[in-house]
Amino acid sequence: MSGTHRRAGLSRPFAFWLIATVQCLLLFASSAPSPLYAVYQGQWHFSAGMLTAIFAMYALTLLVALLVVGKLSDHIGRRKVLGAALVVEVVSMLLFITADGVGPLLAARAAQGLATGAATGATSSALLDLQPPHRPRLGPLVNSLAPIAGLALGALGSGLLVEYAPAPKVLVYALLLAAFALAALVTPLLPETSPGRPGAVASLVPRLAVPRRIRPLFLTVAPSLVAVWAVGGLYMSLGPSIAAHTLRLGGHLVGGLVIFAQTGSGAVGALLRRGKPPRTTMTLGFAAFLVGIGTTLGALAVPSPALFFAGIVIAGYGFGTGFLGAFQTIAPLAEPDERAGLMAGMYVVCYLGFSVPAVIAGLAVQRYGLGPTTTVYSVAVMALAVVACAGLLVQGRGEKRTAGAPHGGLPPAPRPARAADADHL
Repeated sequence: MSGTHRRAGLSRPFAFWLIATVQCLLLFASSAPSPLYAVYQGQWHFSAGMLTAIFAMYALTLLVALLVVGKLSDHIGRRKVLGAALVVEVVSMLLFITADGVGPLLAARAAQGLATGAATGATSSALLDLQPPHRPRLGPLVNSLAPIAGLALGALGSGLLVEYAPAPKVLVYALLLAAFALAALVTPLLPETSPGRPGAVASLVPRLAVPRRIRPLFLTVAPSLVAVWAVGGLYMSLGPSIAAHTLRLGGHLVGGLVIFAQTGSGAVGALLRRGKPPRTTMTLGFAAFLVGIGTTLGALAVPSPALFFAGIVIAGYGFGTGFLGAFQTIAPLAEPDERAGLMAGMYVVCYLGFSVPAVIAGLAVQRYGLGPTTTVYSVAVMALAVVACAGLLVQGRGEKRTAGAPHGGLPPAPRPARAADADHL
């Protein structure tokens, strides 16, 4: 590929919003099975541990894809990676439609995770590539908003179809199959924005491609990302069970509403905080997350469905704004040919928090019960968020002291050579 960006049939502004829509659809599809878990569990009689294993299969295969091919679009182009990912996503929808037991369901989630993980680096980077030069915060905003909005709409839409539409195990996947097939056909018309560079095969070696100069900030933000996505994982996998058994709320739609309340308020929070200072947005978001999780714990102890949903909304607001602030703080620091690697690194941290704690919770439920597991899980993520908030505040004060030092403080460090930046975590 030449060093110049190649244009195809679609304009850059249209391509930007089309890629944002595809990114939203991928996360819509990832949350669509959640309201159906109760249906699957009732028909196929599997345990809470198997339920979280089915959920985690998606997240773990997504992690593998992020680590292996997350950086590939920096080398061979965004379109090729996205097109291949969409083909695999179509296959996953076919597997969901034809699933008749736990085995096929695990296969469908595995294919879905591989597709979403492969697409994430390409779509996230393309949005940064295609954002208008006069709106440098639009790419990070859409990158943080589209996945959260997709999760919210997928849970709610699937819940409505399961509750009120015919063929609940087929309809939502059939609609998504048509959408992804259409997106795959349109992908060749997208403008190619990656400059391309050698080393495509070497980039497949699993590693986090975080440039050296960004690592201190990346490591400061990482615990907060783990904490907020861990709560998302808990409610994406066990949210319907918590609503049914702890709060005595019935119906398939309730599970979708739990996820929608959390992720939907996150999307609204990201919109409300757009254009605000990223570090402040991140810190306030994580503080709101703490308040929200504390409120849900109180609601489960009472128990109070109204208080529970209030806590979920507050925690979701913190999730969305905290994620936005982190994205706006870190993403602009990458050079164009580093973007896919850095975006993949951020999402690896997020999905580790999304998957591993949820699997542990699923195993713990079988031994200790749903209530105690939810309480311990919530306290643990609150403690992690407190540590992360403290780290952000300490780092912020250190930066202010440096800025206020005599003679304007130390001069800014020169940008490291690209050879140093190429070191990986």
